[in-house]
Amino acid sequence: MFILDKFIADHVIMRPQSMFADDIEANKETLSHEIEGKSVCVIGGAGSIGSSFIKAICKFKPAELLVVDLNENGLAELTRDLRSTYGLQVPQEYRTYTLNFADPIFERIFREEKGFDIVANFSAHKHVRSEKDRYSVQALIENNDIKAKRLMDLLTVYPPKHFFCVSTDKAANPVNIMGASKRIMEDLVMAYSPHFKVTTARFANVAFSNGSLPDGWLHRLQKKQPLAAPNDVRRYFVSPEESGQICMLACILGKPGEVFFPKLGEEQMLTFSSICDKFVEEEGYEIIKCADDEEARRVADHMPYDSSTYPVVYFQSDTTGEKAYEEFYVPGEKVDMDRFQSLGVVEQTARHDLNEVNRFFEKLEAIFAKDDFTKAQVVEAIKEFIPNFEHEEKGKNLDQKM
Repeated sequence: MFILDKFIADHVIMRPQSMFADDIEANKETLSHEIEGKSVCVIGGAGSIGSSFIKAICKFKPAELLVVDLNENGLAELTRDLRSTYGLQVPQEYRTYTLNFADPIFERIFREEKGFDIVANFSAHKHVRSEKDRYSVQALIENNDIKAKRLMDLLTVYPPKHFFCVSTDKAANPVNIMGASKRIMEDLVMAYSPHFKVTTARFANVAFSNGSLPDGWLHRLQKKQPLAAPNDVRRYFVSPEESGQICMLACILGKPGEVFFPKLGEEQMLTFSSICDKFVEEEGYEIIKCADDEEARRVADHMPYDSSTYPVVYFQSDTTGEKAYEEFYVPGEKVDMDRFQSLGVVEQTARHDLNEVNRFFEKLEAIFAKDDFTKAQVVEAIKEFIPNFEHEEKGKNLDQKM
């Protein structure tokens, strides 16, 4: 039987338990003091990281948990998962709402509840494929940045004790608009540190997270469709459990303005094709390597249901926004590698203040207001705000691949 968590432990992260287990144990008294009996609001809680954060934080017995997400089916599955997990205490006051955090209904809930002790925002466009044209770029920046600012303004009414907003390793020296939007988001949320404690975390790929390429293999296999993966892209991976834990640790233990990241060495990077090899093998098949997508589709279509072989196609990455390597911090940022066993902390970095952020947002919204605005105009505006933004337009995007 294929068990996803075991596969991830054995073949992706290559460790039998979470790399953050010791840090959680060492800080469990503080975590309990800050979480037990408190009210928690999780935005984007039905996603892979948000739901893992909820599982991590529920172990410390919050009194109230409110979860907001646009994915109604995802919220239903979250609830079933929480209530089916052994040893996990779901708060008596547990509510889910299918709505956007920028909706007036969310503002009404927040004001009538008079805020929450802990607020964590996981609502984001997270995929590089989110920047294929000017419309998708506008939607990405609206969600990751402009709507996030409305949330921050709302939080100043009833400031939380802990606020966390997830970032990405792609925010360090960004080469795609998604990563740049997250770097902008970091500056935005950190500008509110005088009002309440703000922390974030940069980390790499969450193995088999919703919508990821490996997650897609599970769906392709169910539909007897070929598998595809780049063979030249090396990435760091954390497990879904670890993704939630690093966010909890950053949220609760971080100091204002800090960015957490996992201590992962270059030897722990893997190619997607090498993981795919193990995935096919674990599922009990022998790989048939195909030359291109069309051959792979043809082989899959003619494959009997009791076949012992499975078609895959590996390729070199040639789409806009793919970064050749991953990094969690950049020169000039003050980093503490000693405070935690498995976590590094960016303690200080150059940031734009709120006035600069506001001026940049006004410029972006002016661009979006034009009927004929272009993706290139948005890229140029971002380059002015983030001078080290190195965007290369290749004219291809991930929606053009299997």
